[in-house]
Amino acid sequence: MKVLVLNGSPKAERSDTLHIARAFCDGMKSAADVEVKEIHVIKKRIEYCTGCFVCKKNGGTCVIRDDMAEILDEIKSSDVIIYSFPLYSYGMPAPLKNVIDRLMPLSSWAMVREENGKYGHTMHKGLDSLRYVMLCGCGFPNSKHNFEAAVRQFELKFPRNRTIITVPESPMFNIPQADELTKPRLELIKQAGAQYAANGEIEAELMQAVTSPMLPDQIYAQFANNF
Repeated sequence: MKVLVLNGSPKAERSDTLHIARAFCDGMKSAADVEVKEIHVIKKRIEYCTGCFVCKKNGGTCVIRDDMAEILDEIKSSDVIIYSFPLYSYGMPAPLKNVIDRLMPLSSWAMVREENGKYGHTMHKGLDSLRYVMLCGCGFPNSKHNFEAAVRQFELKFPRNRTIITVPESPMFNIPQADELTKPRLELIKQAGAQYAANGEIEAELMQAVTSPMLPDQIYAQFANNF
C-alpha cells in the first residue's frame, strides 16, 4: 500500500499536526505493508489554478508548468492520500488549498449526479479507488465551533472513501513538557492507523478517544496563555 502525506503546514517539518500524521502512518506500517512518502507543500512551487478547464478537455494535462505535476503523479500512483494540516481561519492553510484547487486534472469534463443529488466531475479511470484521510490539528481546546467548516469542505471535495480525524490542542505535540499527555495520545493515533490499514476504518470508540481534548478547556487555555 502506497501512502502519500501532503503536509499543508507552512511550518513544514516543524508542524504540530505532522506529529499526528507520522504516528498514524507508523500505526499503518505496523498492520500492513505500507510505503509512505511525505511532501511539504510549502516547499513546492505551485501556481494558482486559472480556471481555464483545459485539463478537463485534453485528458488531464495542466497547462501550468510547476511542481504540481510531480504531486499529481504521486497521487496517481498512491492508494491513500493523507491531507495533514493545522486549522487556519477555520479552514486549510493557503498552500494546501492551492493544491486542492489544482486537482482539476484528475477528473474529466463529464458530470455525474450522485445519490444525494450533488453533481461532481467523474474521476479518470483507475482513480475511483483512491482513499482520503484528513488529519487536522487545532490550537484551541475544543472541537466544536472550530473544525466544522474544514470538515464540511473535505466531505464535499471527497464524497467517498474518506476518513476525517480532528485533534484539538495540537500545539502540545511540539512541547516536550507536555509529553505526559501527548505520548499516550500518539499511541492511540498509532492504533487508529493500524485499524485503518487493516480494515479501512476506525472504531467509533477509538476515534472518540483520538479526537477528544487532552486537557479540560479552561486548564489548556491557562496553560497556553502562560506559555
